[in-house]
Amino acid sequence: MSQFYYIHEENPQARLINQAVEVLKQGGVIVYPTDSGYALGCMIGNKNAMTKMARIRQIDNDQNFSLMCRDLSELANFAKVDNQAYRLLKSCTPGPYTFIFKASKEVPRRLQCEKKRTIGIRVPDNVITLALLEALNEPLMSTSLVMPNEEFAESDPEHIRDILEHQVDAIVHGGYLPEKQTTVIDMSEGDINILRHGAGDTAAFE
Repeated sequence: MSQFYYIHEENPQARLINQAVEVLKQGGVIVYPTDSGYALGCMIGNKNAMTKMARIRQIDNDQNFSLMCRDLSELANFAKVDNQAYRLLKSCTPGPYTFIFKASKEVPRRLQCEKKRTIGIRVPDNVITLALLEALNEPLMSTSLVMPNEEFAESDPEHIRDILEHQVDAIVHGGYLPEKQTTVIDMSEGDINILRHGAGDTAAFE
């Protein structure tokens, strides 16, 4: 049965944040809030946890995963970002965007899109997520908690507990979230390609 943490949405309790991070460091999978619904997360190098996350969502291992980063400097360690792209990202992060870039050498091959060698990267606008990332001191391997045959990520932590408490190691209750998707922008080839219009404003990219 998973741990269940009630964490304050605006002032996360450091003790509970550290407990959730310890679950990650021990190889666990956690459910946590983001600015686009709840997500599943694990440590970057944890292949077994990634397989568990894919099984919960019923997706292939190499699909729909991204790196959650705490800021742009961390993002730049894992993605090849030129100056123009960096300026654009600076104007809209943190926020509900997923950016696709060529992966740097820091990203294990199995986490990259096999054909293009790309990786999805996010800097989310959620206080709890940023606190987790700060305490972890590295990005989270993550996928939105979109259950099979559903369109949006789960938004009700009590419902998540009902359906997943025996399949994940910890659930962070960070409030009831609106149902919305990230805006997905592919910048891996040097130009800008908006793959999905979501909660993030695309005016700066058009």
